[in-house]
Amino acid sequence: MATTFKRILVGVDDSADALLAFDYAIHQAIKDDAELIIVSVLENDEMNIYQALSSDYIHGERGDLEQHVQKYRQQAVDAGVANVRAMIAEGEPGETIVKDVIPHVEPDLLVIGSLAKKGVSRHFGSQAAYMAKYAPISVMVVR
Repeated sequence: MATTFKRILVGVDDSADALLAFDYAIHQAIKDDAELIIVSVLENDEMNIYQALSSDYIHGERGDLEQHVQKYRQQAVDAGVANVRAMIAEGEPGETIVKDVIPHVEPDLLVIGSLAKKGVSRHFGSQAAYMAKYAPISVMVVR
């Protein structure tokens, strides 16, 4: 018996593996006639202290990201997904998605990419590993 999903959450960050995950999520949402929720996380730890203290900088970064995520939303709509939402979260991506986003949107499936890194983490990115381990739902890691 095949599993069908009602609500699919996909994390996007413009990396090659995230784009593959996004494509997979679109196809799965169309196949299952599922709602697709697209999330991107604004990582505050990448800002220096002066940027973090400037509300103009933070609002500019968030505004740019919101516009960018709306492009993903439109791409999903254009591909044929009937019900698409886009959202922005702030914090460390893995932890924010698991602890904040998933409880808020209650998806059946999380689709994420896995960055290829050097050393021990090269086959499975630390963010992907965290989400796969701690997410309370099924996780599809795409590479």
